[in-house]
Amino acid sequence: MEAEQPAPVEDAREGHVDNLARPSPRRHRGLRGMGVVCAVAVLLHLIPLLLPRNMPEQELAIARVTQGVDTRVKLLLPLRAHPKATPAELREAAELLLAGAPAEARELAQEAERREPAAVETQLLLARICDAERMERCVRTSLERAAQVAPGDPRPEVLRAELKEKSGDTVGAAEAMGVAHGKAPADPLIGLRYARLLSAAERPTEALAVLAGLQGKVPRARLLVEQGLVLSADRKDSEAVAVFRKATQEDPRLSLAYYELGLALFRVGDVEAAQEALRQADRLDLSSPKSLAALCALQLQARLIDEARLTRMDLERRFSGRMELIRQSCSIP
Repeated sequence: MEAEQPAPVEDAREGHVDNLARPSPRRHRGLRGMGVVCAVAVLLHLIPLLLPRNMPEQELAIARVTQGVDTRVKLLLPLRAHPKATPAELREAAELLLAGAPAEARELAQEAERREPAAVETQLLLARICDAERMERCVRTSLERAAQVAPGDPRPEVLRAELKEKSGDTVGAAEAMGVAHGKAPADPLIGLRYARLLSAAERPTEALAVLAGLQGKVPRARLLVEQGLVLSADRKDSEAVAVFRKATQEDPRLSLAYYELGLALFRVGDVEAAQEALRQADRLDLSSPKSLAALCALQLQARLIDEARLTRMDLERRFSGRMELIRQSCSIP
């Protein structure tokens, strides 16, 4: 009787290899499902581009993520003749073109004005566009129209103040902001800006009076900082130091208070305390290089070269992307 022969090892191995090479039905279904998901995701992203673009919001959505000015002009300028474009959409389109194509932006803003003549927002936008084109008469006309359509709105005078300040006319800027403050005396932001412009126009007493009227509307520590700034601009640094110290006591977490205290201390000759105040300002706001840059500049001015080198090393380590600022404020000889 012959003995039963075992199956060849090679055959068993070949069968095992075949099983490995042939994907299981479950694995095949998983790969197919993954492919379907990827295809659907791609289609979802392509749908907005494949659909006919006959709505202004579609052009605006594409323009928002487009960097080139010429491409934006091609997308947005046709909206001036689009019957479905709202004045708000035309203004947004003009805003998107303002930096690189002010003439085209003006065309869109003018169409928004035609469709909604009483909109103060359109007149304010036109004033900014005209300023970009250096058309002073157009700026004046737009601001006058803005005041006419919204006589109680402070924004036209706020913009007038900003434009005058940009041109170096601090006296005119203070006057315009004063009109805005009269229209909105309870607005703390307008009040703070008015006080700063009064201080820049060398009217410190009036500036301090405006700040006094903001008691209860602005956090006390921030209000003390603003008062200290007015005193510093009036060359009353010793008084400013005392006010800035009060601000740090009122809010020990306010970086700005320590920053201004450090600068004021340096002006009165207390270099060591000035350095410590600026270091504390930096500790409270680690995201900004401003305090360290000021510290390095003061150390260089005080001939503390070794300390300045250490500060510069810290600046370069933490703010490597701000080298131009570092070179300007902390140029080691």
